[in-house]
Amino acid sequence: MFKQMTDDDNKLNSKHHTLYKKDIESKEVKVSKDTYKKIPKHIAYRMFITSFHERERGLHDIFNQLWDADEHDTLELRINSYGGFVNEGSQFHSLIKNKFKGKTTTVLDSCGYSMGALIFCMGDKRVITPRSDLMFHDYSGAIWGKGGEIESQFKHKTEHLREFFADVIVKPKFLKKKEYQKMLTGTDFWMKPKELCQRGIATHVLVDGEEIKAKKYLKLMS
Repeated sequence: MFKQMTDDDNKLNSKHHTLYKKDIESKEVKVSKDTYKKIPKHIAYRMFITSFHERERGLHDIFNQLWDADEHDTLELRINSYGGFVNEGSQFHSLIKNKFKGKTTTVLDSCGYSMGALIFCMGDKRVITPRSDLMFHDYSGAIWGKGGEIESQFKHKTEHLREFFADVIVKPKFLKKKEYQKMLTGTDFWMKPKELCQRGIATHVLVDGEEIKAKKYLKLMS
């Protein structure tokens, strides 16, 4: 059973994120008829995310715990989010790529819009349900200051953020380059489960308690 990490565990919960963990004992798993794979003892982390708007407390405690994870520990991010701060999403991206590469599962429990969609795309294994909903769009924000400062900030932030977006959704070909250009001019891309599977954004679908591969789900739909 996953155990919630409360204030007694060094305040590892925040307003919009809840972190749980589960100790997994060493075991052997059958991968083919005569082949077994040994899974070493490790901790499985599970985080529920509703928003990327941690203005008050921040995610320092949670990220500190995850950055201290051992080599074989795994991370599961369960998403039901309308989005939020890009900088916060960028922190997750850095954590996944540098600490949980090849060991991250993202689950789209309900909706994943804006940054919620990008976080879902960061998983090595990406699981949806028949009711999952996803949306990509360009960033929004505001800049203030003197005229020259506004101009330089706008240019820098635009290049920086759009490179990040392209790395997450264009590089793995979740959006075509022409589609990405349309996104940058204001087009929103809304996707239901069938399209998520067709594009390879979803790798698995949870149906009636059974996790099946996206290709099998598409065959069942047809």
